[in-house]
Parts: sequence; structure tokens; C-alpha cells
Amino acid sequence: MSLPCQAGLVGAPRLAPAALTLDDGARFEGLSVGPVAEAEGEVIFITAMSGYQEVLTDPSYHGQIVVFTTAHVGNYGTNPAVDQAAAAQPAGAVFHELWLPPVEHWLSEGTLPDYLAGFSLAGLTGVDTRALTLHIREKGARNGYIGPSSPEAARARARAVAPMAGRDLALEVSCRKPWRRPAPDGLGPQPRFRAAVLDFGAKKSILDQLNAQNLDLTVWPADSRPDQFLADRPHGLFLANGPGDPAACGYAVAAVKACLGRLPVFGICLGHQIMGLAAGGRTYKLPFGHHGLNHPVQDSRTGRVWLTSQNHGFCVDPQSLPADVRPSHWNLNDDTVEGLEWSNLPAFSVQFHPEASPGPHDSLGLFARFRRLLEAFHA
Repeated sequence: MSLPCQAGLVGAPRLAPAALTLDDGARFEGLSVGPVAEAEGEVIFITAMSGYQEVLTDPSYHGQIVVFTTAHVGNYGTNPAVDQAAAAQPAGAVFHELWLPPVEHWLSEGTLPDYLAGFSLAGLTGVDTRALTLHIREKGARNGYIGPSSPEAARARARAVAPMAGRDLALEVSCRKPWRRPAPDGLGPQPRFRAAVLDFGAKKSILDQLNAQNLDLTVWPADSRPDQFLADRPHGLFLANGPGDPAACGYAVAAVKACLGRLPVFGICLGHQIMGLAAGGRTYKLPFGHHGLNHPVQDSRTGRVWLTSQNHGFCVDPQSLPADVRPSHWNLNDDTVEGLEWSNLPAFSVQFHPEASPGPHDSLGLFARFRRLLEAFHA
């Protein structure tokens, strides 16, 4: 099946025709942008209307082709200050209308096409992203291939992509050796604690928020053993976000099991899923995942609803959890688990991203909750 491109381009030069072909044969035509003509990976869509630069540097998108559902992308340019990692993370990016001429924005230091080129990221513009998004919603996240190949060859490339289920991608984006990130001076009278961060693909903004709570951080590779990071005598353990299937990260599940009860633990996104597995629960893959900035989540204790930033393709099964672990937050769109807390241990986790970047700051106080947990545990 071939679906024609119906999008326009702003300030378009002459670009080479290309297409995104899914493993079920659906084909979405457009124009190639960036120095790399080919990309392959799981195709997902994100509903954010801004924050494209943060998305393109978020390690949780590693190995995926990101489809931007908003019609017009790139109009406010780029600025390296908001990058979440040192390199682009998705395999490719798909746009309906990509802004190509120079940008007149007071914070901009470059254009999005130049940004794609600088990171050697494959891009496709002029795509009917509405039709593409509807297809994914109906059929589920599909593997895909961006390139100029014939429909038959392109579909074969897409079908050869390894499924996301079963893939350990955290090791591909994690740091290779421990490194320290001290809290800045002058943050007030609260005590300074040390936290070990297991890096499954930690965003810069998460580390910024932990530092803002006057926490000195040591960031450890994803597969670090408990004896390695506990020898540093941290006051708490933080489990970062990251890509791939949490069930494939058995080394991390074992590490968390060894630490629960020995010190406070806080997990976000992939870290949350790993905590659920460490508790004895199960995870499962969502049909097309949650990727956007406006997902409503309700606190089961207070009834309060937050708008949250989300980026995940797997979820914790609430029916698999033991009696001492309960869901603390629920997604109001599909009633999936968005948080966990332990009744008898200093541990909690959330599926969404309280640090946002991009997104709302409704749940930013969870970082202060972690600091208070450290204070109470070490009083």
C-alpha cells in the first residue's frame, strides 16, 4: 500500500525523493533531509507541539524512528543548551513540514535541518504524518525503513529489523565508566547527600533536577554491580530512564533487588519498570506507547491529576505485583500504571517524566520527595 504525500515544505530547496516503508507494506512518501539517506527502527509517533530538540537527544528514543505529529516543526530553531545528550538518539525523524530557511528567534543558534546534519540523523519531510499516525494507532508500533529503495526492497529491510521486545538497548546508551556530578554551591541549608545513578540513558534534565535538590551524584554504567556502587557509600539510589525492553535488563533487576531496603530508591521510566520487575512483577509492551507532553495522570492517594511528559513503550502489569507494592498513579487515558510505591520500604517510582524537558512541570516535586526520603532514612 502506498500513501501519497500531501504536505508542503517551507523554503524548500531541491530535495531527493524518499519514503518510510513499514514492515506491513504501508509506504509514506516524502523528501530526504540530512546527510544520511537511510534509517531503520521501530516507528513511533510523538504528540508534542514543541521540544523537538529535546526529543531528538533523549536516549529513550534510541533505535526508533520518531514521527512528529504536529504539522510544523523547526520554526524556532535550535540551541545546544537544551540538548539532553551529546548526540542524537533516534535512528531517524519524520516530519510533515520542516522549516528550512534561517530562523529569526532570539535563542536560536541554528536551523533544525543543520542540526540533523550535524548529528548525521536521517530525516524525511513532506510526509502525510496524520495518515501515518492513524495507521500506527490502528496497527500498533511497526518497524520501518527510511530510504530511496523500491517498495519491495524497503519492506524487506523493515521486516528484518529486530523487534523492540527482548532488546537490551540500555547498554548501548549508558556511560562506559562512573563519573561524578556534584551539586552546585549555594543551594540553601538543606543537607547534601550522595546518590548513585544507574545510567540506562539518563537525560541531562533529570540529573539537573537531582542536583537542584543538593544531591551529589555519581553516575554508574547500567550493568554496574551493587558491590561496586555501594562501596561508594551513597545515601540513595536513582534509576534513570532509557530505551528498550526492561525485561532484557536482568543485570539491573538483580542489582535493584539487592538494594531495596538497604537504601532509598527512586526510579523514572525504564527505572520504574525495572523496579516493578525487581519487586516480582511483570512488564508488557504497549500497542503504540505513550510519547507526548499532555498525558493526564492521577495520584491514587489524593485524586490530584497532573499533566505529564511521557516516553515509553512498555508498562508494569498491576496484576503481577505483590501485596506490599501498590500502584500510586494511573494513566487516565488507558488506565495503565504510572507509579509504584512500597508499603514497607523507602522506595517509589513513576513511569512518566517529572523533569519534563519538554513538557509540564506539574510533578517536579517528586525530586524533593526523594530528597526528603533520604533525610528521613538517614536521620
